[in-house]
Amino acid sequence: MPIQLHESDFYTWTRRQAELLRAGQFGELDTANLIGELDSMGARERRELVNRLAVLLAHLLKWRDQPERQGNSWRRTIRIQRIEVADLLGDNPGLKPELADLFVRAYAKARILATDETRFDESTFPSEAPFTLEETLDPAFFPTE
Repeated sequence: MPIQLHESDFYTWTRRQAELLRAGQFGELDTANLIGELDSMGARERRELVNRLAVLLAHLLKWRDQPERQGNSWRRTIRIQRIEVADLLGDNPGLKPELADLFVRAYAKARILATDETRFDESTFPSEAPFTLEETLDPAFFPTE
């Protein structure tokens, strides 16, 4: 029954699992699906961090390579993404040991985003990030050519 509910009405399933936990009725929990959902929640946080870093890095690339288009909108996006990354790391300190690897993954996405948004050839952007992780997250850092 719990497995069917998990698949047919996720919201009701989550409410039921929370009730069972609060009541200490651990034997009635849908543990297999709970484990899967907890794993999935952690993966979502990791993906969110990669996506925020990718947007930040793409804007830093555009800032560096299109100085004539630098403006308040790009500056605002860079600032906001830095805040969002800091918030994600503050809420999920367990992601910090993975940050260097996630930064590499994010940069691969950032090259694609920057290519799409600038219409430059992807080879315009270095295959490895031209900024360090520390620079990327530094509120005062805005790259120049």
